[in-house]
Amino acid sequence: MERSDTAGWTDGLVFERVSALRRGVKAALVHPLANYMPAALLRWVLRVTESELAAANWADPGGWRSMVISYDGKPRQIADKVLVSAGTMSMALRNRRLLGARALAKLIDAADTAEPAHVLCLGAGPGCIISDAMLQARRPSRATLVDLSADAFDYGRSLADRLGLSDRMRFVQGDVRDVAAMLDGRVDLVKMLGICEYLPDDVVVSIARAVHAVMPGGASIVLNSLSPAHGTDRFFRRVFGLHMIHRDASRLRDLMGQAGFGNFTTLREPLGVYDVIIGST
Repeated sequence: MERSDTAGWTDGLVFERVSALRRGVKAALVHPLANYMPAALLRWVLRVTESELAAANWADPGGWRSMVISYDGKPRQIADKVLVSAGTMSMALRNRRLLGARALAKLIDAADTAEPAHVLCLGAGPGCIISDAMLQARRPSRATLVDLSADAFDYGRSLADRLGLSDRMRFVQGDVRDVAAMLDGRVDLVKMLGICEYLPDDVVVSIARAVHAVMPGGASIVLNSLSPAHGTDRFFRRVFGLHMIHRDASRLRDLMGQAGFGNFTTLREPLGVYDVIIGST
């Protein structure tokens, strides 16, 4: 079942948007050029212009460094000014960050526990979104951040320290399907933003089942779908080596339903690239 009432979830948020004219120009000119120009030529241009976003994706497609560069939105290189500042995908990522943090903050405040709400973050990277949420929330919270690679943790700990959250964020390296062995208490909320688009259906379901088993009744999970509406999937695959799995919100709700989640709320990011989906046990 999906809840239709999403009032209050986006109040006051200032999203990045694209005018109808810019959408038309992108669809008619920018996206075809990016998608069908020779990939070798595009990679050469990005190397010559020292694109930090391209270098980050070549080293780790879709990894935390490219995410942080897109989140920051203030690149120095000419190519990155186009890719990050005006690229639909980067704009949508920043919108997802706003929407995801708002959803998590509201759920932290609504958690049914007398203790600080405990958020389990899967595929967490450095924890930018959960940091935003913890600062926005009115009630105390703490987070356990799990990632298969510990590469992002130094940056994450530095970020947590700058924000005054270092004593409330615990970083754990490991497979997110083994979460039961990593926990030091009950889980009130699970964050899975930014990982489903890199995982096949069976892995998404197995992770969802693993976290469902450690969540109390009524606890919430937050994740996102991904639409090809960004218009540059061919560019990302050929030039960045970034292979993403596009699923609409309905498909992702079906997968989560197989793990026992239900009562879904879907929050739509205004560029149509991401939906933030909230489910409960």
